[in-house]
Amino acid sequence: MISSQILNGLQVDRVTTQSGKTELHLCPTALANKRITQRTAITARPECKKVTPTTSVPDSMVQLKLEDDTGSGGFIAGMTMQNSSSINHLKLAEAPAGEESKMITIFQDERHQLQIEQHLEATAVDGTLRTWTTITNNGDQAVSLEFITSFVLSGITPFSHDDAPGRLKVHRFRSWWSNEGRLYSESLEDLHLERSWGGFNIVSERFGQVGTMPVRKFFPFIAIEDSATGVFWGAQLAHAGSWQMEVTRRGDNVSISGGLADYEFGHWKKALAPGETLTTPVAHLACVQGELSDLTGKLVKLQESQLQNLPESEESLPVMFNEWCTNWGSPSHEKTMALAKRLLGTGIRYLVIDDGWAKRPPEATMQSNGDWQVDTEKFPQGIGAVCKELRELGYIPGIWFEFEVCNPGSEAWKQSEHHLHRNGKPLQVGSRRFWNLNDPWVQDYLGEKLIHFLNDNQLGYLKVDYNDTIGLGCDHPDSLGEGLRQQVNGIHSTFKRIRESVTDLVIENCSSGGHRLEPSMIGLTSMSSFSDAHESWNIPIIARQLHYLMPPRQSQIWAVLYPDDSEERFYYSLTSTLYGRMCLSGPVHDLSDQQMAIVKDAVSFYQQAASIIKNGHSRFFGPGAHNWNHPTAWQGLWRESDDGSEALLLIHTFAGLASEELVIELPNSDCRHLSRSLIDSTTPAPQLNGHTLTLPKGADFRGYAFLLKKTR
Repeated sequence: MISSQILNGLQVDRVTTQSGKTELHLCPTALANKRITQRTAITARPECKKVTPTTSVPDSMVQLKLEDDTGSGGFIAGMTMQNSSSINHLKLAEAPAGEESKMITIFQDERHQLQIEQHLEATAVDGTLRTWTTITNNGDQAVSLEFITSFVLSGITPFSHDDAPGRLKVHRFRSWWSNEGRLYSESLEDLHLERSWGGFNIVSERFGQVGTMPVRKFFPFIAIEDSATGVFWGAQLAHAGSWQMEVTRRGDNVSISGGLADYEFGHWKKALAPGETLTTPVAHLACVQGELSDLTGKLVKLQESQLQNLPESEESLPVMFNEWCTNWGSPSHEKTMALAKRLLGTGIRYLVIDDGWAKRPPEATMQSNGDWQVDTEKFPQGIGAVCKELRELGYIPGIWFEFEVCNPGSEAWKQSEHHLHRNGKPLQVGSRRFWNLNDPWVQDYLGEKLIHFLNDNQLGYLKVDYNDTIGLGCDHPDSLGEGLRQQVNGIHSTFKRIRESVTDLVIENCSSGGHRLEPSMIGLTSMSSFSDAHESWNIPIIARQLHYLMPPRQSQIWAVLYPDDSEERFYYSLTSTLYGRMCLSGPVHDLSDQQMAIVKDAVSFYQQAASIIKNGHSRFFGPGAHNWNHPTAWQGLWRESDDGSEALLLIHTFAGLASEELVIELPNSDCRHLSRSLIDSTTPAPQLNGHTLTLPKGADFRGYAFLLKKTR
């Protein structure tokens, strides 16, 4: 039985098999009639003539496991928690009258009086959906839940009658500190996810991360491509804690799924009390025909569409200066005002005081998180005085906090009853303990130390740093993983409270750079630190990759400028910031007037490009770099405005190019009139001829930026 609905340009099918399991299938509506009938038998199997191979094993659009369930056989215990005995007891119930923009599927488990609802809803972006699962205990006994998905997409691929040999690819993005966003594409064969000869057994690739840094090892993203048709199915989780995704093979068919990290992967178990409902993290889904950037572009647009209540100042995407790479943890009133006066006339709007403004106890070796007492030797008149002077000069003043933790030597360190615990002891990672953000005492404490401080000192910008993860979890009667989930809820609530309590506050989402680049945290903040890559050659590489994963208008990119930089290096650094939000730093008070003139020109160029950075679609071209720390060759990005009237073209060359000029074929577009460029003067100017751009041979590591308009 098939129940179908058109949602946001997608054909959504609920397929209920003879076994009673109901699968969820997605397909672009324009390709719905291209789907073909799947085979129901395999006749030519010389390996074993007495056993009939299985073509497919029915899936379920909700996967869950209770503590007292028996697991599925077939050698998958410890590899996946899918296909528990509960799946066989889910009965499809009659759903309420549907809406054009929503689909709700309801299942009942009469054994435990559980009701499970799978929600799908259309978004403002064509070809995308939001989805989540709720589970309610309608019985009179608590039920212990060990696993539940936010989404399961099955029936991949509907355009092949068999097991689609050689045509399915999995796309993921890996991530480590200061090397965020490497695209990793593998065939199902490379993942060893071919079907077996019999097709009875299930094979799965489960991946994710455990802790409160959601972008660590992997971004919470998965896409699978049918390379024969160019159709992509993709998902992105909006969750700031432990998560997992799976690629699963059942006979001929492949599915992708994801949600909270389960009991095996993330030590998550939840005792669902009578009458209690659990809602899973939201997942963003997309299905398109095209290339990977078409899929990711829609998911990025979906993130953009959900940005709400941003400060008015963010409309123009102002440039910022952060003094971290200027003073390296030793700011002061005098140093801040010297920077402010040197930067007058450059177009910079936000001026941010980073770590080092708070008093540091003698025994502290790193940050002084926790007490948040102003160092009066550095700021003798307090932070309010420097903020007042900055505002008089036209700046919006900002400050750094790492408010979720405390360090040794602080009085806050002694408040251990208000910290997270594991096995009854304060949870410590490196030099940090973590506040329990669901503790009313902590909420009041942060209200005084953070929210009142921001309001009292007229601060308009808050950089929120978070420099370690709690790992597996923290004490909770149900499980360490449930303790972690509750802490994530506290993180979200705290950010919402700050936004509601401080008018027109710009919040920067930073976690040692880019460890929190996922939709839930991005949606609560004005922008995010793209990485802790401050001065390295890989800055434009990381910044370009993040176009796949987050709105460029929120990707804050460092350009650290030194007086001994060559002209080529100056432009390499400055043009790198055009992949997102320009953030300058470094000893600018020592720059020459000629160098400051370059800075002013770059800021002016950025301001002209800001509307394209804010609203556009990105295309990737060029070979890119294999080793990001020692990059060779070159990369390109073409970002075109939504209305197609303008485009921003960025080219970065690395080491090892041939001695002759570089000839680049640009993406097809009507934008062919060059209106402005940002390039150094050490070699002849590039030549644009129709769809061809020629870059004369020059020094290694160069950056080029061009603005183009539609040819009339």
